[in-house]
Amino acid sequence: MTIGIGGSNAVTELAKLSNACQDIEQISLPEFAARIKRAQALMQQHNIDAIYLNAGTNLFYFSGTKWSPSERMVGAILPAIGDLVYIAPFFEQGTILQFMKVQGDIAPWQEHQSPYQLFCDTLKGMGLSTGVIGIDEATPFFISNGIDQIGNNYQLVSATPITAGCRAIKSSAELALMQKAKDITLCVQQATARILYEGITTTEVTQFIDAAHRKMGAVKGSYFCIVLFGVDSSFPHGVKTANPLKANDMVLIDTGCSIGNYISDITRSYVFGEPNARQRKLWLVEKEAQQAAFDAAILGNPCANIDIAAREYLASQGFGPDYQTPGCPHRTGHGIGLDIHEWPYLNRAEQTRLKPGMCFSNEPMLVIPDEFGIRLEDHFYMSDAGPVWFTSPSKSIDEPFG
Repeated sequence: MTIGIGGSNAVTELAKLSNACQDIEQISLPEFAARIKRAQALMQQHNIDAIYLNAGTNLFYFSGTKWSPSERMVGAILPAIGDLVYIAPFFEQGTILQFMKVQGDIAPWQEHQSPYQLFCDTLKGMGLSTGVIGIDEATPFFISNGIDQIGNNYQLVSATPITAGCRAIKSSAELALMQKAKDITLCVQQATARILYEGITTTEVTQFIDAAHRKMGAVKGSYFCIVLFGVDSSFPHGVKTANPLKANDMVLIDTGCSIGNYISDITRSYVFGEPNARQRKLWLVEKEAQQAAFDAAILGNPCANIDIAAREYLASQGFGPDYQTPGCPHRTGHGIGLDIHEWPYLNRAEQTRLKPGMCFSNEPMLVIPDEFGIRLEDHFYMSDAGPVWFTSPSKSIDEPFG
């Protein structure tokens, strides 16, 4: 049996876990203020007069105000010069105030009124009767279209140069929260491997992973969870009807949690039983592809080089080319932070230059159709000296957790 796999049970493993989040530090008000200052500097560089931040992670990043998007317009206007102003339904003002961290005026709208007209009127109140307005790229079409239909004096553009320009570079406080989240998920991965037995269902495993994340201090449990056995592991994001675990199956578990609103996302692949020669060979190919990607993460070089390095290594081993399978059918990785997938992305078209503070997944999955898939996913951040792993990659197919 692969070392560290099986031999225990859910009750025993949950009892071993404890809250690891008692010492975390949330993002401070001075850091929110610094983010706004940075955004305003970028807006002036890009000749953008104001940006709209819709409810969601962009609104939280700049204001600390946690609010989920819905069919009602809730957000904030951040001008290039001046203070943040919130847009919200009149009846939500009291609740918005409870969630608000960065203080600002609220421009309220009643249910029969147009929030888009209010948006334009608020801009005029800021001294912006015309200008270039950046729209949060996650804003639903109905909101951007509503603004566009009324705000004929404004040129609407994507706010991505500002939102991504700020969020892609993580601070030390953000890195600390991400490190905690990833440490917790790796510990949960290890505990999960120990509860496996022949016949266990993916539902049982998913429930354990959620409970384990909660036990370690992730109050909302698993942010997401993919559990796949055997041939099912060759489908990167799962199957409609999952199979229970059989002896000598490849196991693929991809999961994460949220700590202080920052996300973890770690995948482990190993064999439940004794790996055969083919499983051993291809597992090592996957590990080497992951390492090739990491080695290509050089400050100042484009993100594309990381994807190219992993794909070239796979091609040298007879896989691909490009996105063909057997091989890697998707990009090598993605940025991560408040969102599980965010800028910049590790694909061969991404010309964004690598800078200190950028964070990425590294997961050049190897898919063997009708047999199995192997995904080893760890994350790294760019330091002043180059890439640094958040979590140590799997050691070997015989001892995946070291």
